[in-house]
Amino acid sequence: MGDQATPPAPELAAMAINDGPCLKHPFSDRAPVRSIVCRPDGGAALAGNRVRAGGWVKTGREQGKGSFAFLEVNDGSCPANLQVIVDAGVADLSTLVQTGTCVLVEGLLKMPPEGTKQKIELRVDKVLHVGPTDPASYPIPKTKLSLEFLRDHIHLRPRTNTISAVARIRNALAFATHSFFQEHGFLYVHTPIITTSDCEGAGEMFQATTLISEAEKLDKELIMNPPPTEADIEAAKCTVGEKRWRKEPKLKPGIPKKDGKIDYGQDFFGRQAFLTVSGQLQVETYACAVSSVYTFGPTFRAEHSHTSRHLAEFWMVEPEIAFADLQDDMNCAEAYVKYMCQWLLNKCFDDMELMAKLYDKGCIDRLRMVSSTPFERITYTEAVQLLEEAVRGGKEFEKNVEWGIDLASEHERYLTEDIFKKPVIVYNYPKGIKAFYMRLNDDSKTVAAMDILVPKVGELIGGSQREERYEVIQQRIAEMGLPLEPYEWYLDLRRYGTVKHCGFGLGFERMILFATGIDNIRDVIPFPRYPGRADL
Repeated sequence: MGDQATPPAPELAAMAINDGPCLKHPFSDRAPVRSIVCRPDGGAALAGNRVRAGGWVKTGREQGKGSFAFLEVNDGSCPANLQVIVDAGVADLSTLVQTGTCVLVEGLLKMPPEGTKQKIELRVDKVLHVGPTDPASYPIPKTKLSLEFLRDHIHLRPRTNTISAVARIRNALAFATHSFFQEHGFLYVHTPIITTSDCEGAGEMFQATTLISEAEKLDKELIMNPPPTEADIEAAKCTVGEKRWRKEPKLKPGIPKKDGKIDYGQDFFGRQAFLTVSGQLQVETYACAVSSVYTFGPTFRAEHSHTSRHLAEFWMVEPEIAFADLQDDMNCAEAYVKYMCQWLLNKCFDDMELMAKLYDKGCIDRLRMVSSTPFERITYTEAVQLLEEAVRGGKEFEKNVEWGIDLASEHERYLTEDIFKKPVIVYNYPKGIKAFYMRLNDDSKTVAAMDILVPKVGELIGGSQREERYEVIQQRIAEMGLPLEPYEWYLDLRRYGTVKHCGFGLGFERMILFATGIDNIRDVIPFPRYPGRADL
């Protein structure tokens, strides 16, 4: 399982496969590679078992003057490969050894010669399937490839060690998310992808409309069936008589307009609609009825950013808790982050070893530290004071430090990586840099907001106690220059049975960046969308 040291007993026990015969996949006539090689003994106790295994050839080589071949086969169930030995009398070896070839084989598991790396190998006597590959054109050879290169082959990159490991880590973190909230009595609520309200007030939203496609259909129809000319109309009037002539509405090409503006009344929803930037506002409706809820789904930002930290489509985890304040919010967020870190140590240690070997040798130690260390908690004002002290001591930041700024990533990482050397929760931010729904503090200058900052990434979680006072939130919406009408339903939650409540949002891809140490967010989501790219 990589070149790292053997994990401690609890972590090894949690990730180990049960002793006994290797496990047959419940819905496939094969044994997953993981059930063979990811055992405490590396699979040695399975010697003598007859199995069927399938996967894709990572490397292959003919030996013994072409009399047999070694194949390293991987099916994506774990980072480790199964060594397969095929004799020339069983199959055409030249086809099998090509990287990327898919094979389904059957044979006996045997102990390899002493001194070899493998603990078990499969001696094949039947080749049941071969999906050949042309080595001249296959774009994912066994040579080292950059993650940037792999983005140009998005449909094949899951076959690489890195991307398949990231997929398993992502899967584990999603499972951990549901496990954490389900264990703590939260209800999973599916909030809408299409919305008519802007949670962030930023205006950087993707519009969802059918007006363009409908206009294109109409334009095509008018070309194929042009409207009658004035002469045609006059002739028709003469034929049927002026009094019997019924004037047909005139179809106009292009997007419909009213009073010089686009007429969204003719759009699919009868009004402007957008892809959601957050499910928070909608999930609050359930928090104010069933108390503890969370939503976990895709969100969208039409932001023309090409940084390594931004995507146009990304996933958010957003819990909401009724009868809870900012302290409860911070406690929940801290417990959730620790839970995910421990989950990866317990369930994905082999994949984390691969990340440590290839990308960030400190990633496992970072998970251990976060899972076991109390987070530091400081106010925004204290954070600014610490940064100002650092500047006076000679530290240089690209962005000036002063009270009222939105902390930049460089500030956040300095707090967590250099000053405290552990996760930091910063709370009570200036109201001018936070959203309208955050509860105004008694000083009328700050709001009950909090961010969790972690090493490597900076801000991982942003949350707040929500403003439950009707008059105050109405005033905050007005101060932000937002129209009241789209938020009338949100104000109803304060008009009718208002309740103290809080919540936060975790950028799921940022959590994966933090865990793996990979630098670019485009490499931790299966199908990245960013300006100019939306492949598949």
